[in-house]
Amino acid sequence: MRTLLTLVLLPLLACQPVPEPGASEGALVTRRDSVIGAVSGQVPTGLPARLTVGLFEDTEFTWMKDSGVNWDLRYRYFTKGWVNNWNWGPADGAFAREYLQQCDAQGFIPTIQYYQLLDEPGGGEEAVLAKVRNATTMRGYFSDFKVLMQRAKEFNKPVLVLVETDGFGFLQKQSQNNPNAYGAIADTGLPELAQLPNTVAGWGLAFLQMRKAVGAHNVILALHVSGWAGGQDIVHFALDLPLQAEVTKVHDYLKPFGLAPNVTGTTYDVLVTDPLDRDADFFQLTRGENRWWDASDSAPLDSRSFNRYAEWLRLWNVTSGMRWILWQVPLGNSQHRNVPNDNTPRAGYKDNRAEYFFGPDGLVHLEKFASSGVISLIFGKGEQVQSSYTNDYYTDGQLFMKSRAGNFLKGGGLAIPAGPTTGPTSPPNAVAPKFTSSVTLSATSVPAGASVDITATLTATGGPLSNAIVDIEVYDAAGTKVGQRFVSGQAFFYGQSRSYLYTWTVPAPGTYTVDVGVFDSSWAGHHWTSTAASFQGAAPAPTSDSAVYNFENSAQNWVSSGTILTGVSASAAQAWAGNQSLAVSVAGTASASGSVYVLMPTASAGSTVTFHLWVPPGHRISGVQPFVQEDSAGGWRWTDKWIPGTALVPGAWSTLTVQVPADAVMPLHRLGLLFHTDATWSGTIAVDSVSW
Repeated sequence: MRTLLTLVLLPLLACQPVPEPGASEGALVTRRDSVIGAVSGQVPTGLPARLTVGLFEDTEFTWMKDSGVNWDLRYRYFTKGWVNNWNWGPADGAFAREYLQQCDAQGFIPTIQYYQLLDEPGGGEEAVLAKVRNATTMRGYFSDFKVLMQRAKEFNKPVLVLVETDGFGFLQKQSQNNPNAYGAIADTGLPELAQLPNTVAGWGLAFLQMRKAVGAHNVILALHVSGWAGGQDIVHFALDLPLQAEVTKVHDYLKPFGLAPNVTGTTYDVLVTDPLDRDADFFQLTRGENRWWDASDSAPLDSRSFNRYAEWLRLWNVTSGMRWILWQVPLGNSQHRNVPNDNTPRAGYKDNRAEYFFGPDGLVHLEKFASSGVISLIFGKGEQVQSSYTNDYYTDGQLFMKSRAGNFLKGGGLAIPAGPTTGPTSPPNAVAPKFTSSVTLSATSVPAGASVDITATLTATGGPLSNAIVDIEVYDAAGTKVGQRFVSGQAFFYGQSRSYLYTWTVPAPGTYTVDVGVFDSSWAGHHWTSTAASFQGAAPAPTSDSAVYNFENSAQNWVSSGTILTGVSASAAQAWAGNQSLAVSVAGTASASGSVYVLMPTASAGSTVTFHLWVPPGHRISGVQPFVQEDSAGGWRWTDKWIPGTALVPGAWSTLTVQVPADAVMPLHRLGLLFHTDATWSGTIAVDSVSW
């Protein structure tokens, strides 16, 4: 009955403005009730209305499929030479057709980084404008792009094409912010481009026009925006520059490229950018450049941080009315070894971007970036020695992306608004939130007035839940709630475990039970476990020790002997009663023994001698014998009891006894404890409250 009443009444009680007596909330900021904030622009047709996750994988590889994870997108580069498979076939784009079909057969949306311009003849990054002004180069370049559109049209399923990473940024720099600078577009002689202007802006329009002319309406085109396109890197270095002014500067330049209405009658579908093209510690260790982002949710916007980056994305989303794809997100995490990646476990460089999105607070961060217009995260290494998802083993021995991002997708991911919103929205999760819970206690018997550590661990076994409340409650034997701690603003996605500590002071002797629950922000229940654990409140521990040997002021003439023991002393490190015990130092080898004892004890014949013994975790005590020994008048008779080492509870006190023979000759010669070890071990054990 108590359980049923608790389930009914708890949400009502916990919603009161003032918490119940004994209740407390952790030092965490309560987040908004909404999941995704106001966002502009449409999710392009062909992409789902949820945050998608993809990886780089080259042709013919099957790791993504074999991983068992429902990845959304699979990408690779299309560089100069793809059209004839780098001279291994005719120039008909069969390579593209096979790649599209291969992705589809494995269950992924094919994604292409169209990165051909730098490999065109005439130079590298410094010659982008010169190449765009070369009619012959542009004729071949857009002829190849036409073939890609033809193969994509035949595929007749969604294809995501990311257009020329950093290409638009190089053009802005080299054209000196002039979108009307000459570019050979109509001058290519290609009939599809004949009506386009011969400007660098016309180069951006040519991708739209070629898609339109071929009729490849299933192709989603993404225009790349570089964080340094305005002249300074406002993401990593120029942190004092106001973000909106820089967004406006670059957006105004790119509007005639296809962000605004234009002669083609179409626009780009989505924006794309790469947060960093190498792992952060690669830059730090090989170039002395700090490209780490502060992951704190309170980091200021003028700091090198995820918050600044998210705000830059949000301002772009508001200004352009387009959503974002984050592409080639670095894969390094805190467990990488900061060495060139040779595919051995954890080889590669450290970064924090993967952990930011799929670590303990990942759902909160994913919501933040979705509120900035992000619809997809695509991870990949930008260069061979960087970290990879194939060997990113984490502290639990699991591949980080496979387990963490895999669990996020398995739980249904994060739903996002398909269209623009003018205010907060709470789209439904794909899978209902579910949880399992467990509770561990620092002790199962706690004296009244002392504290017990209650650790509740919640594991999400269903869909994501944000802004959750985790509630830990303590009840006495009468069913009265006597303690409560709840923590709000928590976020979970599938497979994620989070632990919460509640240190509670036992008010009186008796039996206590612990209940654990998970609720949404309005205290609607998603999980409740009644009697998750129980413990006893014991009589208060005595403030002094009245035993014959209590060691409160000294070792009381106790000594040690034997090869494994190096000495004894009174110590406050442990105490069965009072404040001190006898600390016994052990530094021994296997199959050795040693004893601690006192001479001429006053125990009487037939009495039972009681010892209290504490051994640490990891001890190698194989056995202990409490003993008494008579002197020469009693023939040096030895009386003991064998206690196996396995009967001693590590980190706790054990009570041992031995009985003095009824016919023992008094006074005794000595009493004590004989210890045996089964392996080399060093440590300290404690003896306290020896009495009879």
